[in-house]
Amino acid sequence: MGSNGPRLEGLHSSVRGGLEVTKQLRELMRLLEAKEYQSRMEGVGRLLEHCKARPELITANLVQVFDAFTPRLQDSNKKVNQWALESLAKMIPLLKESLHPMLLSIIIAVADNLNSKNAGIYAAAVTALDAMIESLDNLCLLQAFAGRVRFLSGRAVLDITERLSVLVASVYPQKPQAVERHVLPVLWCLLDNMIGNGVLPGRAGNVRTVVRRLSRSLREQMGSRLQDLAAGQPQQVLKTQRHGQRGTDSKTTGSSCPFQLGYRHI
Repeated sequence: MGSNGPRLEGLHSSVRGGLEVTKQLRELMRLLEAKEYQSRMEGVGRLLEHCKARPELITANLVQVFDAFTPRLQDSNKKVNQWALESLAKMIPLLKESLHPMLLSIIIAVADNLNSKNAGIYAAAVTALDAMIESLDNLCLLQAFAGRVRFLSGRAVLDITERLSVLVASVYPQKPQAVERHVLPVLWCLLDNMIGNGVLPGRAGNVRTVVRRLSRSLREQMGSRLQDLAAGQPQQVLKTQRHGQRGTDSKTTGSSCPFQLGYRHI
């Protein structure tokens, strides 16, 4: 009987610890989903503290916790909305790869804030995006960003496309097929739908600069293969590619941007 004492004591301690964790999670969820915005603010802050002090508590219950937290990234209260985005940027380097099961829903929520007219919310969303690129698997991000950009409009198209250019440079050396599979369709779609002044009708303002950067990033990694693959695309894509190649080769243009978009007014 005596030999079982330490074992039973450890079991009781484990049970108490489990009950305490359950209690903490229940309180966290209550705050995150509360009607009062002050309570939701407190819930976001408490989640951030848990990520700092006990990240294993959050990662072990990630889906449950982030199902309650992710809506705060689009909260109807601007203070909660911004605070959640700012906190997410701090959580990302703490949780890192553990976030992957919830990555798509997080990206959708963050990207929607890129069209916010509130400067603080927009800045917080941009910071969260950059934290993802810094701390998370870039291949997963490239796939998610490329899949999402087609559903975006406004400034969000510009910001996500610009970050795709960064991801191309980091992913292509290890996973060239993934870049060609996921990013090239984005480039073809943008080139095919742009009108002569660089505007993407009905979806965004002038996308000329970010599409040029994406083209250049792909060309730097792929070389002449990009031009070869463009040959199988619709006439509009070929037109911009041909103009861009002439602009690159011409000594009179002074262009330093390979595969530059070829519209006359660009």
